[in-house]
Amino acid sequence: MKPDQNGVSRRGFVRGSVIGGAGIGAPLLLPVVAAQAAESGSADSNGGAPGLGFTDHSAALSPDRTVATACQFCNSNCRLNVDLKADRIIAVRGEDQDPVQQGQLCVKAEMMPQLVYNEERLTTPLRRVSGAKGSTHSKFEAISWDEAYRTIAAKLLHLRDTGQAHTIANRTTGRLPRGTGSLVARLFAMLGSPNNTDVGPVCNDAGGNALATTFGLGNFTNGYGTDGATGKDDLGSARHYLFLGTNQAETHPVTFDYLLRGRKKTKATLTVVDPRLTPTGAAADRWVAPKPHTDFALLLGMLHHIVEEGLYDKAFVDRWVVGFDELRAHLAKHQYTPAWAAKVTGLPAATITAMAEEYASAKPAAIFCNAGISHQLGAFDTYRVLTFLAAVTGNIGRPGGGCNFMHNTWPGDLHLPALEADVPEVREALPVGPDYFAQSILTSEPYQLRAIITQGNPLVSSANTAKVRKAFEQLDFYVYTGLFMEEPSFYADIILPVCSGLEMEGVYMRRDDRAIRWQEQVVDRVGESRPDWEIWIGIAHALAELDTQRPAKEWRDAFPERWMDYKNLWDDFATHTPGVGGMTRERMQKRVEPLRWPCPTTKHPGVSTLYLDHPSWYEAAESLDAANRGKRFLTPSGKVEITTPDLDKRLSVAGHSALPIFYTHPEVTGANPTLAYSTKLVTSPINPQAVTHPVRLGVPGNDDVHRHFPLMGMTGRPSVVHFAEITHWTRLGEQLNGIRFVQIHPETAKRSGIADGDDVLVESPRGAVTGTALLWDGIRPDTIFVPNTFGPAQKVGDLFGDPRYEPANTLPDDKYYDNLSGQQAYKCFACRVVKA
Repeated sequence: MKPDQNGVSRRGFVRGSVIGGAGIGAPLLLPVVAAQAAESGSADSNGGAPGLGFTDHSAALSPDRTVATACQFCNSNCRLNVDLKADRIIAVRGEDQDPVQQGQLCVKAEMMPQLVYNEERLTTPLRRVSGAKGSTHSKFEAISWDEAYRTIAAKLLHLRDTGQAHTIANRTTGRLPRGTGSLVARLFAMLGSPNNTDVGPVCNDAGGNALATTFGLGNFTNGYGTDGATGKDDLGSARHYLFLGTNQAETHPVTFDYLLRGRKKTKATLTVVDPRLTPTGAAADRWVAPKPHTDFALLLGMLHHIVEEGLYDKAFVDRWVVGFDELRAHLAKHQYTPAWAAKVTGLPAATITAMAEEYASAKPAAIFCNAGISHQLGAFDTYRVLTFLAAVTGNIGRPGGGCNFMHNTWPGDLHLPALEADVPEVREALPVGPDYFAQSILTSEPYQLRAIITQGNPLVSSANTAKVRKAFEQLDFYVYTGLFMEEPSFYADIILPVCSGLEMEGVYMRRDDRAIRWQEQVVDRVGESRPDWEIWIGIAHALAELDTQRPAKEWRDAFPERWMDYKNLWDDFATHTPGVGGMTRERMQKRVEPLRWPCPTTKHPGVSTLYLDHPSWYEAAESLDAANRGKRFLTPSGKVEITTPDLDKRLSVAGHSALPIFYTHPEVTGANPTLAYSTKLVTSPINPQAVTHPVRLGVPGNDDVHRHFPLMGMTGRPSVVHFAEITHWTRLGEQLNGIRFVQIHPETAKRSGIADGDDVLVESPRGAVTGTALLWDGIRPDTIFVPNTFGPAQKVGDLFGDPRYEPANTLPDDKYYDNLSGQQAYKCFACRVVKA
């Protein structure tokens, strides 16, 4: 095995091009045996042991057909070539011809067939018969799809007809086939409800909001692989990588492997900022471990040093940046020096200046962030400072640079033909964040939700889970859609079974760099399960049958039967969505690589580097909006906007300013400046369809909470094995990582009498969860890490004797959130850990 820098083998997070998956949960052990040998060139063409291909010339294991699809886990969007024999999956292989993927897959690809062949799958619609909401003793009976649709439609129409349309809400998730949200929005518009919400506040909205505010588009700025317009490598050509709050080696392993390959060629340096050592940090030249929730201060300190020492790109700033002089004065006024930042973060000032100098001097330099930044109280403002760093150093609009904030991906809304039916006026939507559904149900502020449909798992993903659970117990009507009887299903009145990614065709997942693939359906649907777009069209047709106020024809015209076939639905998306005209299914079906948005025509290569001073970008920008003609940056000024009078006025409504002022979570140790929320509601300046609570910044903090809860806790993904909650329903996922390992520094554990492998209890002011102590000297002594995505309904782990865990999000406080983006603050909570 050939180690990368720092002795980390890239085979630690990606695997060879052949991965087997068959049977119920148990992987078929195909030639993954010699993945390491294959790297050294000693394996045969099938990846088997030298001189022996275990499936060569096997009549039983030679596929009779292969279907090209894509993985539904993470945003690497890997191509899967699925081999079948007698319509049974016998192997899953990567795409050798994709220059980014290079045939590789991570362990999660092996789990895709395990979602299909799984005895726990929901196979028919269900209706509650008895039992208290939330009780695992609830009883359900099978019903037809027609009956399920009519039950849902009748409830929605009753609420609308009694003047309560605004009390209907939907919450989407990242697992949906692309464009499903557009159908939901269309249906909610016709009903008259403003509460069609998405997963953003528990995912990564803040990064997109900041990117749009500074540059004009809320998307990951650069691309993996070769730019089709220039023929040059994009992110692989960086000379420096600055990673903050992202463990890409485990969360996006295949694209991270691409970056490591580029790094070998360019000798690029890598700095990783994370309070704990991860496989990403282990691959870095510099691992920096600040206190949780203090990245904002670190970045202000770096920015101050770059500006004051003249390390910025003067030519780029003079030509393309608005508000630089005001930024310089702001940094000086508040004395956001590296020495100041050192006191907040717990890092040496010399480390902060070295990071600033390395980032500013490397040309080009790329920034990468993920949930570690998004899940902070000051997420929007922290991301804004990152955009300033890229702007003043000239690292925006150039290959190998940019602000690559993961999950802020292509393409936003997919557009359908304009509605011809009249739509009612709507009242204001619920407040932006934290996950305001629970607050609305429990307090009727600003009004009480009566009916909710979800495509995710709010009983695991939302902060202060005990509060969310109490709210769903009181909810009048709830529809759960999913693959399994997850935690929310026991609160549902109607349960709808959906398809997994291998059971449908179309566009499912997307790569972070705005790239998508067309995937073919691999196997028949399990039971009576249906894909999400069909479900929403089915509800619309039931509304047509039962609606006594709106003509049935209006519903049917708005949701034509032909959209049941995703190919037709996609054709309409491509026709009506700006920048998507060149992303036809025929074109994507012919490609081994994904295709990036924006891509206005079938002759256009798609955009790799947003804002690149190149004809292909200007053509794409104009396709998004005719007003963009000739603009490089898609802001009102056509330039990077650090601050303008209009922007400052707009943000001030919510208590913020265009030039960010430092604050952090009140449960960060050290009595830092924090914030206070107003009880009033104002229109959100970032999400104007909703309202938000204004804040007062700079409120003095105190350390009172740390008298009883001395540590700072963080949540995050357990390992490369898991993606959200869904992988916990595979046998391989629970076999490899069914134990919740709570990472504790050995010194901290010793003070509490905790040994490695002990059962522990992690307590916060909100509640407590259990786990197994994993003593790890690669974490700050004042911090512990509690893996999320575990939940009490995950029965597959019973096979291995795994505990049924309470959600980690029991620990964070939902009242602390970013009032601009709505992000929940999962990355810091006061806690203590004791031996259970």
